[in-house]
Amino acid sequence: MAIEAAIEGFAPAKVNLALHVTGQRADGYHLLDSLVVFADLGDRVTASPARTLSLHVTGPRAEGVPTGPDNLVLRAARLLAPDRGARLLLDKHLPAAAGIGGGSSDAAAALRVLARLWDMPLPAPGATAVLGADVPVCLDPRPRRMAGIGEILSDVPPLPPAWLVLVNPGVPVPTPAVFRGLARTDGAPMPARLPHCRDAATLAAFLIGLRNDLEPPARALQPQIAESLAALGKQQGCLLARMSGSGATCFGLFAAEAPARGAAAALDAAAAGWWVQAARMLPAPGPVQATRATT
Repeated sequence: MAIEAAIEGFAPAKVNLALHVTGQRADGYHLLDSLVVFADLGDRVTASPARTLSLHVTGPRAEGVPTGPDNLVLRAARLLAPDRGARLLLDKHLPAAAGIGGGSSDAAAALRVLARLWDMPLPAPGATAVLGADVPVCLDPRPRRMAGIGEILSDVPPLPPAWLVLVNPGVPVPTPAVFRGLARTDGAPMPARLPHCRDAATLAAFLIGLRNDLEPPARALQPQIAESLAALGKQQGCLLARMSGSGATCFGLFAAEAPARGAAAALDAAAAGWWVQAARMLPAPGPVQATRATT
């Protein structure tokens, strides 16, 4: 009897190149306008046939990741099919609660692999917002404009090749506290039409005129974020240094691989305990597909 192969999916890191807070709904949810990209590093989710639903977490960032029913991977599975079983393996490489969508990207990858394993259609992106504001954009990870509370997605002009250096100083930044620290919740959105940027320098020049509204309150909560940004900004070839999401991960934008890897090596050597990675910014391919895992 043939044995069904496991299905493997990549869960890339999400980076908010800009994040404007433009309003607040009556239910307390904040309205956002964000330019989101993804990096070519992340976690992996593998699904195998099983009668019951289970989750095992491994990898260099597995410590402290909950495996109970509140884990977003398991919640995603129950959203897709409450009564189906699968053996899920999460290979964790991204830091948790770090502003780069680790849990949301894991949940989105779980939806992709389980939809293939169970031969089911993926839910509409808006239907996944109940799992978290970043899950809709992570369902099809490519450069997008994200608005509303995360459920309104639109395409953006093609972005130029670029590299990112991601730095997390290893400090907790509670998202609710960051939002409470906002000086205002009615900031201006990004321009209605985003420009076509011919290269990384042009992209950086455009981004400098934008902002991450969550960065000032996050820096007030954790001064090490300011240290990370300052260290990134001093690196040769860094075109822009900014915080992603609600932090504490910050990114530096670079035009090419060599200066990005050089900066990552220098930062890793100088700042013990920081999580530092260089990664290519992913372009806009077709939808990310789940693949059969090799055995």
